[in-house]
Amino acid sequence: MTATRIADVIIPEVFVPYVTSRTAELSALVQSGIMEASNQFDTLASVGSETANMPFWGDLTGDDEVLADDGALTPGKISASKDVSVILRRGRAWGANDLAANLAGSDPAKVIGDLVAAYWVRRQQAIMVKTLTGAFAAASMSGNLHDISGAGAGSCEISAPRTVDAAQLLGDAKSNLVGICMHSAVEAYLAKLDLIDFVKGSDGRTELAYFMGKRVIPDDGCPVSNGVYDTYLFGPGAIAFGNGSPVDFVPVETDRDSLAGEDYLINRKTWVLHPRGIKWKGNAAGVSPTNTELATGTNWERVWENKQIRIVLFRHKIA
Repeated sequence: MTATRIADVIIPEVFVPYVTSRTAELSALVQSGIMEASNQFDTLASVGSETANMPFWGDLTGDDEVLADDGALTPGKISASKDVSVILRRGRAWGANDLAANLAGSDPAKVIGDLVAAYWVRRQQAIMVKTLTGAFAAASMSGNLHDISGAGAGSCEISAPRTVDAAQLLGDAKSNLVGICMHSAVEAYLAKLDLIDFVKGSDGRTELAYFMGKRVIPDDGCPVSNGVYDTYLFGPGAIAFGNGSPVDFVPVETDRDSLAGEDYLINRKTWVLHPRGIKWKGNAAGVSPTNTELATGTNWERVWENKQIRIVLFRHKIA
C-alpha cells in the first residue's frame, strides 16, 4: 500500500482559507472580541514595507461658547495623528515525521489543518504577550498600569475589588472590558477562591473560564518575576489583527526530499497584530521584529489618550 504523502492531501487553495478560518474559531482572542479582524487590517498586513500607518483623528477638546448676536464662534482644530503597526512575517516548516501519525486519519488534510491552526493560535498569543510586555515597558504607558505588587502582604494580591481598581484606569470605559489574560497560576489562585466561573462552550464540551464576567485567557507567557504577575484586561477590539497576502507571497507549499524519503509542509504568515493606540517606533534588525524586539519598551510609544487605549496592565501578587 502506497503511503499517504503531504502533497497528495494538501491543496493550497483549500488549505490556506481553512487554516485561516479554523485559527479564528480556535482563538480565544478572536472569540472574546479582544482581537478585531477586518479587511482594512488585512490590507495593511499586505503592504510591502516593514510598518503600516494607521491614521486617526484626535478627540475634540475645548469648552463650548455662549452664543451671541454680535459675536462669532472661535473655530477649534481637529488634529490628525498616526498609529504605526509593524508587519509580522513568520513561518514554520514540518517534516512528515512530525505529521506521520496524522496522515492515516479519515480526512488527513483536515487533521493536519487543525494541527496547523492550533499551532498558529498559540503563536499569536505568544506574540501578543511579548508585544504587550514591550508596550507597557514604555514610559508613556504608565497611565494604563495599576501596580499593587509593592503593597504589604494582604494588600498586594489580586482580588475582585482590586481588579475593579485596575479597570477604573479606563474611567467610564471600564464597563466595556471583555477579556482578561493571566498566568495559569493566577487563574488557579482565583479558582481556589471560587472567583472563576466555568461555562460550557457552544460545542457543549469545552469549558470557558470567566472572571468577573470577563473571558479568561490563561497564558504562562504572561510575565512573572519574583512572585509578581502581570495580568492584562482588554476591551473589545483592543488588538487590531490582519492576515496579509503580499505580492508574490506563498503562504503554503509542500516539498519532498526523495533521497531521504521525507515530505515537508511549509506554512508562512504575514500579520498585523497590533495594540491599538500604541505605535511601533523601533527598527527591527531583520525584515520583521523578533519576539525579543517586540518585548523591548523603547520600541513603543503611546499615541492615543490613555483612556482610549482598551488595555490595562494589572501588576500584582498571589497569596
